[in-house]
Amino acid sequence: PQSPAERSAAAPGLWYEKAAPGDRRLGKVVTLAKSKKFRDNHGKVLLEGHRLIKDALEAGAVPQTLFFSTVGHLKLLPEAEIKRASLVKVKFEDIKIWSDLVAPQGLLGIFSKPDPAKMSFPAAQLAGSLPLLLICDNIRDPGNLGTILRSAAGAGCEKVLLTKGCVDPWEPKVLRAGMGAHFRVPIVTSLDWGSVPTNLPAGTQVCVADNDPAAPAGSASVPGGAGRAGSAAVKPSPRTAPEHEDEEAAAGAPEVAAQRYYEDWAQAPVAVVIGGETQGLSPAALRLAASTGGKRLVIPVVPGVDSLNSAIAAGIVLFEGRRQLLCRHRQQDDRQKLP
Repeated sequence: PQSPAERSAAAPGLWYEKAAPGDRRLGKVVTLAKSKKFRDNHGKVLLEGHRLIKDALEAGAVPQTLFFSTVGHLKLLPEAEIKRASLVKVKFEDIKIWSDLVAPQGLLGIFSKPDPAKMSFPAAQLAGSLPLLLICDNIRDPGNLGTILRSAAGAGCEKVLLTKGCVDPWEPKVLRAGMGAHFRVPIVTSLDWGSVPTNLPAGTQVCVADNDPAAPAGSASVPGGAGRAGSAAVKPSPRTAPEHEDEEAAAGAPEVAAQRYYEDWAQAPVAVVIGGETQGLSPAALRLAASTGGKRLVIPVVPGVDSLNSAIAAGIVLFEGRRQLLCRHRQQDDRQKLP
């Protein structure tokens, strides 16, 4: 923003500007910052709320501009980090207009889009990290993706990979549902399936959460998040498959052995693919699973239930993977203690 006539000090060496009430120019800046076009073209993201902004600053995200309604908001943030930003005090009524939240907190920030390779993740998160990765395949619902990222952080995933077709993780609704997960686990975005293996550790086994029509009775309705289950999750129909996937669909998907999700499958390192809400898993996901000796993980549900929400399926499978990996680690430790 342009420098207003009045500048004030929030603390020694920490200066902020006062914006005129109802400044439409600032409102346009915030509105633009919410758009994917702005994020892609300018490499900036909009964050809102104390917790999210504090997590971003502590992870090394670079602030460009912070809008706040009272000086007290600044005192809750690391001073050394916010000194790098333009600080602009605005009326709370303006923030209420700009905000997407039901109960705005009076704090908004425009940041440079974080680079996962340059971020500093919390020590406790790194200490709890496991050789468990998540691959999101065509997750297009913002609330689902945010919840999935939150589960991935909670389960101690080492990394999250998003294929092309997933919703932008920096979309405001994803950020709200993620509750800070964006700054606790590395997120690699916009991958085509050809580049997915290069982002996995050597020797990674890839498993998929998916319905298995050939599974035993009582375990047949299991989604990786695909809206309807059955073979549609494996081989999209011509009406739903993107044109570039027509040849893949026509070629058919490889056979991948199915088992229930609570049976032994988490051999470190391991990656889990969660399919989207409408198209389900890509044929490429099944080919990758087949090529690595992975499994199709079935979550038994009551007969007649069509499918589980993708975020729920992700949480179930990821925390089961965590349980299995920790059990295996304890068993290895016990063996090493034996004479």
